[in-house]
Amino acid sequence: MTLYQKTASAVAELNKEQFRVTQENGTERAGTGEHLYNEKPGVYVDIVSGEPLFASSDKFESGCGWPSFTKPIETGNVTELSDGTHGMARTEVRSTGGDSHLGHVFTDGPVDRGGLRYCINSASLRFIHLDEMEGEGYGAYLDQVDEVS
Repeated sequence: MTLYQKTASAVAELNKEQFRVTQENGTERAGTGEHLYNEKPGVYVDIVSGEPLFASSDKFESGCGWPSFTKPIETGNVTELSDGTHGMARTEVRSTGGDSHLGHVFTDGPVDRGGLRYCINSASLRFIHLDEMEGEGYGAYLDQVDEVS
């Protein structure tokens, strides 16, 4: 049993867009997500389960219109599935414990950082600032977050 799980109460607290994206495999409109231009240090966690997904240190501007990351903060917290919807062959990314639809992963990321681009919907994420990580139980990931000068 994983520490991070989807609960009915967490799902009930989602706004319409968060529910559509995470529970109905939706996609927010490009360029509209609240985390797209966030450059603060911290971690991004699943809006439903709270499981840690991505570190700000691995975020980069890809120009695709959604927050992009080079890798998950914990590979076991992200599940990759084949997605043939919309006439495309893609790889869907879901949170493991929360089973939330997050977005997709592509192979056009920065080569010097592994070559992957995790293209993630802001609606599936909650951002926890570096200053709040310890208090919210994410202190184990402090070493993966760079202080922004």
